[in-house]
Amino acid sequence: MSGHEGRNQLKQWAMLVVLALIWGSSFILIKKALLVFSAGEVGAFRIVMAGAVLLPFALPQVKLLRKKQLIYLLTIGFVGSFIPAFLFATAQTNLSSSLAGVINALTPLMVVAVGAFFFNARITGRNALGLTIAFIGVGILVLAGGGATGGEPFSDINLFGLLVVAATICYGFNVNIIKFRVEEIEAKGITAVSLMMVLPLAAMYLWGFTDFSFKLLHVEGAWRAAAYVAALGIIGTAAALVLFNAMVKRVTPVFASSVTYLVPMVALFWGVLDGEQLLPLHYLGILAVILGVWLGNRKHGVTK
Repeated sequence: MSGHEGRNQLKQWAMLVVLALIWGSSFILIKKALLVFSAGEVGAFRIVMAGAVLLPFALPQVKLLRKKQLIYLLTIGFVGSFIPAFLFATAQTNLSSSLAGVINALTPLMVVAVGAFFFNARITGRNALGLTIAFIGVGILVLAGGGATGGEPFSDINLFGLLVVAATICYGFNVNIIKFRVEEIEAKGITAVSLMMVLPLAAMYLWGFTDFSFKLLHVEGAWRAAAYVAALGIIGTAAALVLFNAMVKRVTPVFASSVTYLVPMVALFWGVLDGEQLLPLHYLGILAVILGVWLGNRKHGVTK
């Protein structure tokens, strides 16, 4: 491996770690925000903040894009941001932040499945083996999910977890569309325009159909909760998506989506600090996830 290739891979792994820290922290922020706001308010305000902060970058880009590109970007806005924001917030009304972070690690598997079924994508045997091992780790973590809130194993597995699974399917489409349909558009443009296109719907819902404004004025702790969601939108959605979309254009879809193998560890860390409980099986699952990431992306799994 040349020095340039080594630096390139180091940069890609650094991007992966930063994204894992940002997105892994999003689940605890959602949890804290839900103490005051409804799931719909959290999801909508997250999109409003993310779209608003990138609006100055989006407006000049729109006139340069073709109709077909705009359709793809609208789709990216929905499946990559809008729908998952509501799904995660709704799921966490009855699901611990730790378990939500764990189930989110299904995303790379969904990227592979969506890519194979809809985009004629191929993966290497090493990718497949790494994904299998990491997915076994995710399964162990899910089965041990009762410890996340102090209950018995299996006690936390409920239908709300399926909402997180649905979000990972959305992310599977998002990654493949970015990689195979809008590769010619720069990462910041993809993020800014896609968020701008779903911003009006989120704003109309937030201000027209919820009690968000009333809670800000009359409910104790509302401004602090709003700050959590603002950080979630600006850093966890807008800034992180720019970074993620840039990484998707530099590496394979499987490697880019592998950030969600690391996210559970960050989510579990914050969950433990907040009083959620780890069982011995959690540690076994985490080790399997780490092994899967290393094996699936070692050497050939990193670069295009």
